[in-house]
Amino acid sequence: MSTFVIEGGHRLSGSIRPQGAKNEALQVISAALLTSEPVTINNIPEILDVLNLIKLIESVGVTVTRHSKGEYTFRAENVNLDYLASDDFVKRCAALRGSVLVVGPLLARFGRAYFAMPGGDKIGRRKVDTHIINLCKLGAEMTLDESKGAYLLETASPDSRLKGVYMLLDEASITGTANLIMAASLSQGDTTIYNAACEPYIQQLCRLLISMGASIDGVGSNLLHIHGRESLHGASHTVLPDMIEVGSFIGMAALTQSSLTISDVSYDDLGIIPDAFRRLGITVERHGDDIFIPAKDTYEIQSPLDGSIPTIADAPWPGLTPDLLSVMLVVATQCRGSVLIHQKMFESRLFFVDRLIDMGAQIMLCDPHRAVVIGLDHRQPLRPGKMLSPDIRAGIAMLLAAMSANGTSEIGNINQIDRGYEDIEHRLNRLGARITRCDD
Repeated sequence: MSTFVIEGGHRLSGSIRPQGAKNEALQVISAALLTSEPVTINNIPEILDVLNLIKLIESVGVTVTRHSKGEYTFRAENVNLDYLASDDFVKRCAALRGSVLVVGPLLARFGRAYFAMPGGDKIGRRKVDTHIINLCKLGAEMTLDESKGAYLLETASPDSRLKGVYMLLDEASITGTANLIMAASLSQGDTTIYNAACEPYIQQLCRLLISMGASIDGVGSNLLHIHGRESLHGASHTVLPDMIEVGSFIGMAALTQSSLTISDVSYDDLGIIPDAFRRLGITVERHGDDIFIPAKDTYEIQSPLDGSIPTIADAPWPGLTPDLLSVMLVVATQCRGSVLIHQKMFESRLFFVDRLIDMGAQIMLCDPHRAVVIGLDHRQPLRPGKMLSPDIRAGIAMLLAAMSANGTSEIGNINQIDRGYEDIEHRLNRLGARITRCDD
């Protein structure tokens, strides 16, 4: 198991460019399964989760060509349908959360797909009901294959197609919405999806599908109308910058009291993220499509008009993404003032605060979803510590905490960080960080 050794207490300077968006990349790569023609995608982050998805679809017969770093062409011309039904394929899907996104395309195009219970971060229950229930509304029949530990979804016959329908989602699931949009694009007739997720990455998926010949109305809203097509064709697409990396770098600048430029962020797609960090007292300046974070001695948490303790909570887009709450919680430990962090979606994501408390942070964990942070205003730096990364987002939050601590810290299980952040230690070291990777 690899480990990061971090010498904290160093200020950073310079410019850093965010990688391509992980969540978008997983969606648009899966969309390549909808056609036999080439789909070229640029700005793909070469991180563990994305590379594992590429290996997965390659194993079923998709031709993958890597032109240069981050630029790939996918051609799903000779898909091995026998392998799609194999125990090995289902086992590999179960180890990768992003594998849920291949179900909709495979079902729509080939009339059959296994839905394995997916892996990924251990951050609490992550239901897949929205996917399965609504794929069945499109006409799929579901049976439980106990020998594989997976659900088999299939159309009435290999030659029959899914049929468009109206559906009201019980939750605005991002991966659920993506799966249903892709399935509906090759369905017979019209599909309406209400309470759809509408994140920029869902919008990007829709734009790719439209360039492939799909017909989708309402892009950017939570009410989508998809007019099914008999087939789709090839296209080219560029992945947006990763908004979670952008937010992580904003928090990193504040924790280390550094001046930092984050370049090419696609600012208009960041939504509420810059304002959320401004609530923690961080100055976020927009310079064209770059963000500049000036160093400050004090970052003061903004109080509501009534003077009560402020709350920062996640919400479906255009609300604050839950993937940034771990970073914001760590940042708050060194701000001036107090804040309640309310993680509504996942009940295990805040348990990493025990490690921060060991480092000297003043945090009260109220329950699995809420934590009160009392900021130390950099008067009492965090102590170095030895910890394990439980998931991607807690892992990067721990890394930022270690960078602000006075002394040397160790973080184990960093493959969790590698799943979401590409070449992170070298990129941060170029700014002045002191991070060493130790491979066992």
